[in-house]
Amino acid sequence: MSSDETSRPAAADPAGAVTRPRRSRGAKAADRGRLKIGDDWNAIRIIALSQSNPLKAIAEFVENSIDAHAKTITITRGREHGEHYLSVQDDGDGVPRDEDGKPNFKYVATHICDSIKRRLKSEGAGAGLQGEFGIGLLSFWTVGEELTMISTGADQRSYQMTLSKGHSGYTVSTRRVLFAERGTELRIRPLLEGIRSLSGEKIQWYLASELRDRIRHASVRVTVIDKLARKQYEVEPRAYEGRLLHQLPAVRTPYGDAYAELYLAEPDDSCRVALTRSGTRVIEDLATLPGLEHAPWSSRYLEGLLDVPFLNLTPGTRSGVIHDERYAALRDALRPLEAHLTGLIEAQQRAEEEQATQQSLRAIQRAFREALLALPPEEYDWFDIHARARGEGGPRPSGTEDTEVAGADGEAAELGATEPSFSPGTQRQFFEYAGPLFSVVISPASSTAPVNERRRFRALPRDRSRRRVEEDLQFSWEIVEGGGALASTADQEVEFLAPATPGLSRLRVTVAQREITCAAEALVTVTDSLEPVASAIVNARGLPGYTFERAAGELWRSRYDTERNIIVVNNGHRDFVFATANRALQLRYLVRLYVKELVLRNFAGVSPEQLLERMIELSLYAEEKLKTR
Repeated sequence: MSSDETSRPAAADPAGAVTRPRRSRGAKAADRGRLKIGDDWNAIRIIALSQSNPLKAIAEFVENSIDAHAKTITITRGREHGEHYLSVQDDGDGVPRDEDGKPNFKYVATHICDSIKRRLKSEGAGAGLQGEFGIGLLSFWTVGEELTMISTGADQRSYQMTLSKGHSGYTVSTRRVLFAERGTELRIRPLLEGIRSLSGEKIQWYLASELRDRIRHASVRVTVIDKLARKQYEVEPRAYEGRLLHQLPAVRTPYGDAYAELYLAEPDDSCRVALTRSGTRVIEDLATLPGLEHAPWSSRYLEGLLDVPFLNLTPGTRSGVIHDERYAALRDALRPLEAHLTGLIEAQQRAEEEQATQQSLRAIQRAFREALLALPPEEYDWFDIHARARGEGGPRPSGTEDTEVAGADGEAAELGATEPSFSPGTQRQFFEYAGPLFSVVISPASSTAPVNERRRFRALPRDRSRRRVEEDLQFSWEIVEGGGALASTADQEVEFLAPATPGLSRLRVTVAQREITCAAEALVTVTDSLEPVASAIVNARGLPGYTFERAAGELWRSRYDTERNIIVVNNGHRDFVFATANRALQLRYLVRLYVKELVLRNFAGVSPEQLLERMIELSLYAEEKLKTR
């Protein structure tokens, strides 16, 4: 075959498949070869500039000290002779020595990409070593202009090697010091203009997360001294919040096992699971990796780490993963763990929804108790709230209301409806004694009265925890607007005589307890005609609770189940789905459903116009009380 035939491009057969020419047996040896670097210095420049994160470069220096078996590492940020500098000093083994007992700086400078650590790992003697690329020292290009590496020889003399950014040469010299110190010191100066504001606190926080497990396992003490800010920080491995998950499914692959340390926490944008390799963080958020950008990793319920020692990293930045067969094996091995974690998160979500429902129910019932106290008892005392607010006898309601009244802290007055009465033979607890006066309300705060008729009003003084205040009180009533008269002005409960002409009257009560004074107002609509209202239906079981029923294809929003004394809410209705975008909006939506059901139940037989009037009235006071809570 001629040379023209051997160099002929591949041709396509009639079926469209590409066929390549066969290599002749007599092909020249020049057709094969090995890749070579055409410009060594340009390759070194590319490698040195591939690390774009100066904090990652500092972490590389600290890891080199840990690999040298250091127990104390000190990072110093300061200024000397007008130049900003950064130094990393340790008490480790120092730079390996040559045949003369001197630090072998020449090997370090001339064997880039030929790491001793990688060779030790291949021989089985590199347990615990992290580096493998032999390019970590070049990271100083992203930190400063000049690197000085100082180490001690066998003759107890100090030697140093100097490298400059952008220059291919290096110099080794003897360092004149009084006493040579054990270990190695890296000094970078001057720092680049863009990172001079890199504070010691930022370095400390970064190392606490980046080298969390390496610092813990090596029992090394890392200190950051910021001479510019005159502060010193101890790098403490980051402590995760939340509940540590035990007995997780094992993550096993043909290339080795992965270790998961995961915590179930409250959902937050800061909750992330990091990917680490042998204790060093590689990826801050596991959910950013292809194939893992889904729940549970993206749910923000988990924080912690997944340590995978067998992954291959991108050498340049050391913050990327090569998506090879090892990475694919990891993704497959994570599926049982993902299923287990998803189940735990769903259980946590159900518990949170149940807790939110209980909190919403307490808030709604508090708001309605306050609203019903503010409205006329002959029209709105459906649950005998006014009688209990006056401390009258009678059986205490049971069921839902009892649970609500007790509350988490055992204070009935906290709910703002009932004011507890204590029998003389019962010893009060410390928290049952009312504190100083904090507020006062008038019951009812809004009412209607016919002309020339009488209506009674009562002041309800309370402390900050909404307990009833009874001691050292002075009451002062007055009519600040409109007509009418008061039978007395200095009692807790007064009688108002409506004037002979219709109008709006405003009453005010001022309550004083020593130097504390509080005031409240009530509005009375005086009318010449008042439609009769059916007597209130007292529900001995108290304010209803609520439950959900999903009926996405139906139009009803809520129903009142009188047998169970609960309001059934259709959580599949489009309005409910819209309201769930915001908890405050969802709470207001539930309050309006309560208003609808309570008004329909207790104003049966009235005209639609009157029903709408009552709904507006009750929703106004209920939402106002909900807002103040």
